Amino acid sequence: MLKILKLGGSIITDKSRLATARLDQISRIAHELSGIEDLIVVHGAGSFGHIHARNFGLPERFSGEGLLKTHLSVSELNRIVVEALHDAGVDALPVHPLSNAVLRDGRIHLMSTEVITEMLRRGMTPVLHGDVAMDVSRGAGIVSGDQIVSYLARALRAGMVAMGTDVDGIMIDGRVLSCITPERMHSLEPHLLPAKGVDVTGGMRGKLAELVRLAEIGIDSRIFNAGVSGNVRRALSGERLGTLITGREHGDGPQEA
Repeated sequence: MLKILKLGGSIITDKSRLATARLDQISRIAHELSGIEDLIVVHGAGSFGHIHARNFGLPERFSGEGLLKTHLSVSELNRIVVEALHDAGVDALPVHPLSNAVLRDGRIHLMSTEVITEMLRRGMTPVLHGDVAMDVSRGAGIVSGDQIVSYLARALRAGMVAMGTDVDGIMIDGRVLSCITPERMHSLEPHLLPAKGVDVTGGMRGKLAELVRLAEIGIDSRIFNAGVSGNVRRALSGERLGTLITGREHGDGPQEA
């Protein structure tokens, strides 16, 4: 069964400080992934991408220099993540969206999945990341890790999608919602807080919107706290952590945070 893990930029970077990786968290998570097969990892850009993008006015203003500096910065974070995975015994390889994705109106129009499936077939772990990409309508744009997860889950029919964040799940009044269906999304919007630090990809609203689209075609996902030791491995093992986003009927009341 194909598993896709998203690691939020707020977990692996300090989003308030330019290009600051949280090396202890990255190393811990890498060791939790040791031995897990059929896995794609996608990580956010955090402070390695959002601040550059904002400074150059991306994506509203086309800037070749802005594209280059943003991409080089997020690629450096990707290198750090891939090397940490290798140190933990995971055969990881980088995949850069700038080189294999094309956007249209800010959404992924085309993304090559052949190299990803070949890596998986040979026992490797592809590691993608939030990035800039060329856009046939706007010149260029930003492709979030959340959108990449949504696209790959659809294209490759993932059996499990786990979204590691710095919170315990979708929270209302201090409690975690155990389950969200597409029908509940509208009523939840006023409760979703803005992202911490600089975020040009929509924060929790953008994340949940991508996962609701997956739920509508029968692909379930979970939002969980990847900052808690052991949670990444537990989530990928199928334990009930955080908030389930599903198109099926489940009990969807709150549980203690």
